Parts: sequence; structure tokens; C-alpha cells
Amino acid sequence: MARKNEYNYFEAFVNLSKFSLQSAEILNNTLRNFSTKYLSDRIKEMHEIEHSADQAKHEMVNRLLKEFLPPIEREDIISLSQKIDDVTDAVEDVLLRIDMFNVQSIRPEILEFTQLIVNCCQALHLALKEFENFKKSTTLHSQIVKVNSLEEEGDKLYTTTIKKLYQNCKDPIELMIWTEILNRLEKCCDACEAVADDIHSVMMKNS
Repeated sequence: MARKNEYNYFEAFVNLSKFSLQSAEILNNTLRNFSTKYLSDRIKEMHEIEHSADQAKHEMVNRLLKEFLPPIEREDIISLSQKIDDVTDAVEDVLLRIDMFNVQSIRPEILEFTQLIVNCCQALHLALKEFENFKKSTTLHSQIVKVNSLEEEGDKLYTTTIKKLYQNCKDPIELMIWTEILNRLEKCCDACEAVADDIHSVMMKNS
């Protein structure tokens, strides 16, 4: 039986992934209903989520310092918590770039990417909900595969969108802006895959 005040690292991972998913949904909704008038409000909202995620990660690390026998290896807990937090940071970074480059309107293909990031974060969240029971779960592996498949989809979308951009856009400043934003969008998918890879690594080490 679990001790009454025992810290549950697996629940903490789920909580961290919830921040990532919330950030992805804000990014997607902000760009689908884009208005420079409300952008600063959305950035503030996003930053509050990122700050909460950082606090949750720091609490986990502080608990780990006092933990006698963690459920999985300490370095795996630290790595996984950092990589989940990296997803939230990567998503926030996209919105910051939109603001920094003074973007006035959103290209339609960008919305394909933001929806893909939401899908990645949803799959990651479901995987982490199953992670505590990784030795018995019948769905965890399929969720990891789904994250990997979505990341591959992101790679293809990045390549085709960049190609289309350089075929149709002749303004060098526009090219620079959207290339950078697309790079940041792809990094969101890469960050999700990094978490999935860590989960899979823990499964292999403990099976």
C-alpha cells in the first residue's frame, strides 16, 4: 500500500504533459483566430503555463533529492521531466517568434502544423497516463508509436511547406521569418518524440 504522503512521480509526469498540451492548444487557437490586438494576452497566458510547468518540474527534482528509493532510476526521472518541460518551452517559443517578427497574418499551412502539435501532445499525454503501469499496459506502446508517427508526419509537412514557401515567396524578409517559425514548429514535434523515446527507454531497461 502506498504511503499517504508519498509523491507519485508518474502522476507528476502526467501533470507536466498537461501543461504541454494546454500550451499547444493555446498556440493552435491563437493562430486560428489570429489578431495582433490579443497576442500579448495570449503570450502572457502561455507564459503563466510555462511558469507553472517549471515550478512543477522543480518540485519533482526537490522531491527526488530526498527520495530514498525512486520508482525508476533518478537520471531517468530528471531526463523525462526536463524533456516534457522542453515541449512546453518549444511551443511557447513559436508564439514568441510570431510576436518578435511582428507577424500580421498567418499562412494557412502553419495551421496544419499547429494542429499536428496538438495531436502530438495529446498522444504524449495519453502515453504518460499509461506510463505508471508500463509493465502491464496494453496501450502504452501504441501511443509511443503514434507520437513517433506524428513526428514523421511533421518532418514531411516541414519539407513540403518549406519547398512551397521558397517556390512562391520572393520577399527575403518573409522567407527568413517563416523559415524560422517553421523551424520552431518542427522542434515542437521533435521535442514530443524525445519524450516518447525516453519512455520507451525506461520500458526497455525495466522489462
